[in-house]
Amino acid sequence: MASSCRRKEIDGYPDRVQIPTFSPGDDPGPDFAALLRRQGLVPEMPTGPVAAAGPVTHGTTVVALRYADGVVMAGDRRATSGHLISHRSIEKVFAADRWSGVAIAGAAGPAMDMVKLFQLQLEHYEKVEGWPLSLEGKANQLSAMVRNHLPAAMQGLAVVPLFAGFDTRRRLGRLFQYDITGGRYEENDYATSGSGGLHAATVLKLGFRDGLERQAALDLALHALVTAADEDSATGGPDVRRNIWPVVATIDGEGFTRIDDEELADAYTRLLALTDGGSAR
Repeated sequence: MASSCRRKEIDGYPDRVQIPTFSPGDDPGPDFAALLRRQGLVPEMPTGPVAAAGPVTHGTTVVALRYADGVVMAGDRRATSGHLISHRSIEKVFAADRWSGVAIAGAAGPAMDMVKLFQLQLEHYEKVEGWPLSLEGKANQLSAMVRNHLPAAMQGLAVVPLFAGFDTRRRLGRLFQYDITGGRYEENDYATSGSGGLHAATVLKLGFRDGLERQAALDLALHALVTAADEDSATGGPDVRRNIWPVVATIDGEGFTRIDDEELADAYTRLLALTDGGSAR
């Protein structure tokens, strides 16, 4: 039995990597991230400040809030490198699996890698164990990933995600936020992350009510992002000219559903009508 990956010719393809096999007493279990570390497949952490090699692309504001049937997650589309806009249409809200989602803020490259690994970890666990992790178990898995990323965060590659989902056992939406040390905190009503998070949180605090309907929750999330964009240069508002809209998704008894741009455009039009002379932008 092999206990490590070996590069050799397999089925005539010299670049394929042999899948590792393990004896029954050496089973690595359902933790895919731990398996990668065990096999030496995790990239080495940087040894010095990454900014010395050039500006790092950062994703900015993401929000999540509960409503009557589940959770809404939303993120703006702007990514910045220092004072420059490096991307106008980056995506920051992703499905983790059918019943949960993750939103990223911080260093964009490591954040996207973390999301991919998190998605794979949840699928790996379900295939090995025969049933999915509980929502709280998923939140704990993401906490461990953020904690393991701390050495890179100390070098300027911090990732601070939001996690939310529909708890199929309790039949309600739940949401969690993190700090760079992997601290995991469940929030009852709403959570934000990123450079515009403080401004977005103020809007959510003022507008949140228990039992919000889906449409009201979508409108509130969009209002929070628009206000953050108005006050924070790193956060991008809806770009009508380029047809770029925030990524917004609901997670409820039907699972993870991304909201289409047409519905977001209608919500933005209503928001403009409610502001003073269309001052939101």
